[in-house]
Amino acid sequence: MEQPNSPAEAVDLLVKLYDRAVGALVEAIRRYADTGAPPAMEERVLFRYPELRITYLPTGPAPKVTRAYGQLTWAGEYAVTITQPAFYRDYLIEQLTLLVEDYGAELSVRVSETEIPYSFVLDAAGHAAFENVPTENLARHFPNPRLAQVGDSVVDGLRLDRLDRARPLALFDAPRTDYSLKRIEHYTGANWSDVQPWILFTNYQRYVDEFVRWAAAGVKDGPTGWQLSCPGKVVIEAGDQDGERKALEAPWSKYQMPAYHLKTPGNDGVTLVNIGVGPSNAKTITDHLAVLRPHCWLMIGHCGGLRHTQRIGDYVLAHAYLRRDKILDDHVPLEIPIPAIAEVQVALQQAAAAVVGGGDDDEEFRRRLRTGTVVSYADRNWELNYTQERQLLSQSRAVAVDMESACVATQGFRLRVPYGVLLCVSDKPAHGEIKLPGTADRFYASAIGSHLRIGLETIALLKQNRDRLHSRKLRAFDEPPFR
Repeated sequence: MEQPNSPAEAVDLLVKLYDRAVGALVEAIRRYADTGAPPAMEERVLFRYPELRITYLPTGPAPKVTRAYGQLTWAGEYAVTITQPAFYRDYLIEQLTLLVEDYGAELSVRVSETEIPYSFVLDAAGHAAFENVPTENLARHFPNPRLAQVGDSVVDGLRLDRLDRARPLALFDAPRTDYSLKRIEHYTGANWSDVQPWILFTNYQRYVDEFVRWAAAGVKDGPTGWQLSCPGKVVIEAGDQDGERKALEAPWSKYQMPAYHLKTPGNDGVTLVNIGVGPSNAKTITDHLAVLRPHCWLMIGHCGGLRHTQRIGDYVLAHAYLRRDKILDDHVPLEIPIPAIAEVQVALQQAAAAVVGGGDDDEEFRRRLRTGTVVSYADRNWELNYTQERQLLSQSRAVAVDMESACVATQGFRLRVPYGVLLCVSDKPAHGEIKLPGTADRFYASAIGSHLRIGLETIALLKQNRDRLHSRKLRAFDEPPFR
């Protein structure tokens, strides 16, 4: 156990212990691949994550803070295992500084009891070290992922009784984080470290094409240090005159949910993920992206308009969600409301006004942008059950129907990531205007560029007010201190 004098020193110690553990594990893997000699039990003690702990022993009244995170409710110890501390350096220092300055918390760092699974460090080991070694042999002699150690108990509010009686310091511990970092690369085709803190989700490749054109132009002509990271680990550097073509030709079709990252030197760029159609993908990718603690994620996709006054190309700003997708019912029961995040709603409406033109007092803008309830189904052919669904749609006052929005919002609520949904009406199934090839193509050509610009403008507005973005609506009464 070491007791650093500052948050920066604590992170330095975490980096030192983590690098030492990964180095020992990688060296043991290489030796086993070369000689067949497995690590001894005393050597495996080195293959452990570092642990960050804080101790809070108040001597007076608790400080009155209004932020949603960085609060210590109970006296005692808080702990969490840490992975990739160099990547999370700024985040960790920010969180610890709040606790030290406002609460006088004492910091300590030590080696934990949790081993680092070998599969999480294979990239560091190099393919030559293990490509000819059967996986079952590695699993026999080296730490491997255990499902009992990878879960969302803290996220879902379940009580965890540690032997040392410490409370959780963060929502995600090291094994859960490492698991998700690997899954991000598997599903999106780009390095997990390229993910930016501002995330757009879409459900159509055409949005990706538009984003790539915009991002490639920004990298080509924008500030020094901008990059565009694409599936297949294709990276477009600043000044590349042929960046758009390279990005569009990246092997996105190999990946289930291809992602594109406009990276900035200050790690304040934008990520676009094509989650495809359906709530299952939406849950899968948000489960994993949440460990990176993004500032916000927004859904910009298509929907079916349910009101006769809506027209193809109009927008729907979701204020509430009728969850008919059933994807999260076991984690977030239906009786739990999913609130709109005011800061995100205001930014979305302001961005739409800036792009579309007009404002709250403009009749045309109010006709183009509807607010209200969006109903999300898991069944794309929900129209075939319209007779049974009609009364519920009427009672809910729903204005649009889609498949992903409720899941994106519910996951944001569940995982404490600010969220918002702005959809574009592509058809009106309840009024006989179904999506046919001709009308769909005309809609895509006219609407997608404007819709994407609204999403990007929303992010620009949210960046100006990020301190207030992480709403207290997302935090329970007994939360881990870290955001």
